[in-house]
Amino acid sequence: MELLTDLFLGKPIWMWLGFLGVVIALLVFDLGVLNRKDHEIGVKESLKLSAFYIIFGVAFGGLVWWQMGQESGIAYLTGFVVEKTLALDNIFVIAMIFTYLGVPRQYQHRVLFWGILGVIVLRAIMIAAGAALVERFEWVLYIFAAFLVITGIRLLFTVGKETSVGDNLVLKFVRKHLPVTDRIEGDHFLVREPDPATGVMKTWLTPLAVALILIEAADIVFAVDSVPAIFTITTDPYIVYTSNIFAILGLRALYFALAAAIHRFHYLKYAMAAVLIFIGSKIFAADALGIAKIPPVLSLTVTLGILAAGILWSLWSTRGQDKAV
Repeated sequence: MELLTDLFLGKPIWMWLGFLGVVIALLVFDLGVLNRKDHEIGVKESLKLSAFYIIFGVAFGGLVWWQMGQESGIAYLTGFVVEKTLALDNIFVIAMIFTYLGVPRQYQHRVLFWGILGVIVLRAIMIAAGAALVERFEWVLYIFAAFLVITGIRLLFTVGKETSVGDNLVLKFVRKHLPVTDRIEGDHFLVREPDPATGVMKTWLTPLAVALILIEAADIVFAVDSVPAIFTITTDPYIVYTSNIFAILGLRALYFALAAAIHRFHYLKYAMAAVLIFIGSKIFAADALGIAKIPPVLSLTVTLGILAAGILWSLWSTRGQDKAV
């Protein structure tokens, strides 16, 4: 039992095991009970699932608050909100990937489920590396902060610009170097079929597998923004990782609601850009004001305010519009 009280990345092992146990239980419940059979998830079901994951994520923040104190609890909630905000942009990209590859809606949840498992591992690696880097070189936080401000400014100038999945370098590499079929083979990621040129049996990647690869690649790109963002909020690896994962767990559920109403969130990217600029500028503002850091409550309030303004203005400005065909 003494092993459970040993520290790993600054926290007792039992805390890490407890968190992983909750995540595994949620994933098993999701795939084994709620979505045991492939089906098309409607907007109403998507909103219910999303609300469930958001409530669960916020409740875990309450547990962090109770176990680790008010400052840690607020840092977790701020990280949760920031990651959830940045994940919304990921939803737009996922929708483009599924549309381009022609993945039927009834199989999209399956792809997203396995994508989440990959994200859990990838984020763990990136956050562990980031924590080690920050612990050894604290000044790297200023580089993270400057990167976020620059990224936010660049995002402002890319709003409204069309991007094509067909130009994606990862997709071009996969199609050039791996056997890929354009046919949907049920919910299978791989199929065994003869090569039309040689007649030899070989394993082919279906559009579901290609979509999964592109989604994982996209998450690596988005993690380059979200991981530095959360480290400018807190350097505690436990809060960084748990807030990231709980925000991402609900991404699959939220996807099906937002994918059906992407046209209603035109100004959301402006809000994301503003959040990145605000989070990145906090460390410089604190130095300018001669204080240790911007109060966590203020950070959380401003972040929520920016996000709410972006959503409400988007919905108001697009009221009465039909979905673009």
